[in-house]
Amino acid sequence: MKLATYQDGSRDGQLVVVSRDLRTAHFASGIATRLQQVLDDWGFLSPQLEDLSRQLNQGRARHAFAFDPAQCLAPLPRSGQWVRTRAYRAQLAQAWPERDTPPEQALGLPWMEPGSSDGFTGPQAELPVAAIDDEVDFGAQWAVIAGDVPRGASPAQALEGVRLLALANDWTLRGPEAEERLLGGGRVLSCPATAFSPVALTPDELGEDWQAGVLHGALQVQLNGKALGPCHTQEGLLWHMGQLLAHLAHHRPVRAGTVLGSGPVADGLGRGAACLADLRLQVAASSTIDPPGWLQYGDTVRIEMKGRDGQPLFGAIEQTVVEVS
Repeated sequence: MKLATYQDGSRDGQLVVVSRDLRTAHFASGIATRLQQVLDDWGFLSPQLEDLSRQLNQGRARHAFAFDPAQCLAPLPRSGQWVRTRAYRAQLAQAWPERDTPPEQALGLPWMEPGSSDGFTGPQAELPVAAIDDEVDFGAQWAVIAGDVPRGASPAQALEGVRLLALANDWTLRGPEAEERLLGGGRVLSCPATAFSPVALTPDELGEDWQAGVLHGALQVQLNGKALGPCHTQEGLLWHMGQLLAHLAHHRPVRAGTVLGSGPVADGLGRGAACLADLRLQVAASSTIDPPGWLQYGDTVRIEMKGRDGQPLFGAIEQTVVEVS
């Protein structure tokens, strides 16, 4: 099934079920009003949502309406825990900018950091920036929304806790990021609110494109209408989502509603870029052309993924950088 959250003036919005082709939707209020409710009681509520999804896809839902991504908040508008990872080997180099390659010991242990999760943004929310010289960058990636995962779970057990998948745009201000690294702490001021695709979907919606905790597909990234991708999500991964969730649950349980991101997709094939930092490295390594600049006011980033039938899976994230008024 595919789920989204419509704006209704509240912080958590209104849960809706969305058809497979993303054309129609139906309020889930007779079952649950918020996605967090469903995650907390997945075994009882998700079968009811699946029944509604089946009716919607068969054209039998009585109160269906046209789905409008512009009305969407993030599928889970706020979470108790948002964790960033760098699951792609090529991305790990950015964690150690003074080295060409990450230290070998880092390849055996997932890199993770907590992010701000008290307020995610929707797929078409603008990004307000006070100072454009803060070096604004996007970060196109995929993420899982987990159910409860017990402490000490094995990767196989943790993988069973994956409830939904979504796309994400994890913005970074590269200037403040460098300053925060010098202080030796985590990234806070350098990370604006993360945006998510209009729709989150259950793994069964992906068929063969979800294998052993890995999303298979081409992540399409555009900047002002110009393609920067595709980036192949299955290439260059060091850890699958079961391993990452098990690592997160090593010393404590992971609670339902935890969101875990893959980090910007970096397949290592050099055919696409999911963030400007990667694109700048690619250009610097392959030519004498000056590397591209960071984002400017008015720049628009679009992120989406299509299935094997050419139809969008999650809907598109499309955001514009604007000046703080």
